[in-house]
Amino acid sequence: MALLVSLVAVAGVYLVLFAEFLALVQVLIYGGAIIIVLLFAIMLTRSADYPRVTDNKQWPLAALASLAFLGVLAPSFLINRVEGTESQNASFTGIGESLFTTWAVPFEIASLVLLVALIGAIIIARSDDGEEQG
Repeated sequence: MALLVSLVAVAGVYLVLFAEFLALVQVLIYGGAIIIVLLFAIMLTRSADYPRVTDNKQWPLAALASLAFLGVLAPSFLINRVEGTESQNASFTGIGESLFTTWAVPFEIASLVLLVALIGAIIIARSDDGEEQG
């Protein structure tokens, strides 16, 4: 649920930046399809093999750290206002140009990170004895 909220929040950021098409794609693709795929992956994994941790003794430290982070972050949002104007000449050509020129390297790095995560997931999901279980 938190992932869905964060993905919809990213769509809100796109709306603030006057990129309505990207906000719509974010909600439809990530907010809908990717969440469903993740839910199926969670339901189909073998969760009975792993012990469940119901109590974590570090939650007070995590709560304190998150409150400290919020205390530092909130004033910066209140002090630094972002004022933007709507771009009248925003086009898909400009988005495509920036994706393949300015942002090409970050997208390639992100694709490599996703590839490493996929390989790691395959290694983790593979059975230990090398035989398929049915």
